Amino acid sequence: MQYQWPNDDGDLPPGVTRLGRSGPQSRQSYIMYHGTTRQAAQSILATGFRQSSDGMLGRGVYLSRDLEKARRYPIGHPEDDKAVIKVVVNVGRVIAIRQQGHPRQKTWHDPAYGRVYDTAWVPPNCGMVPSGLEEDCVWDPNRIQIIKVIYPHQIPKTDGLWAVGVAGVLVAAGTLLLRLLK
Repeated sequence: MQYQWPNDDGDLPPGVTRLGRSGPQSRQSYIMYHGTTRQAAQSILATGFRQSSDGMLGRGVYLSRDLEKARRYPIGHPEDDKAVIKVVVNVGRVIAIRQQGHPRQKTWHDPAYGRVYDTAWVPPNCGMVPSGLEEDCVWDPNRIQIIKVIYPHQIPKTDGLWAVGVAGVLVAAGTLLLRLLK
């Protein structure tokens, strides 16, 4: 089966900002996304987000302002069992973590190490994330408001063709097209 993710619908609540070229600015609210399984998405809808016990940036809720990044998670999981939760996040005070081994990489929310931050942000293409896409870690799940869950849609098969991709490209299921493309 082939699956296609819907494009984000573009609805922005008042005072909320979408992904831009710069990092998230402190004390602003942003649309973010969390990729997970369908079952985990239902659990999050029922009980809310919880901090992960650890990760690249330590404890927190891992999100991205990049929908493409969230669609990849969980990595290696079947596409038909994935879900992306669209949220609004008040990021509070933000710290940029631009390299592995950053002195505050896992201590950005610990007052024993200095200023306390609410969100840690990994910029795109800084070498910390294999995909090169940005990542955010939010300390307090109460800063996150769920908007909706996005699921991939099965693409119907018609006369041996599959409709695939955002551009609406048609790809033949048989080997004939593969031979023509070589």
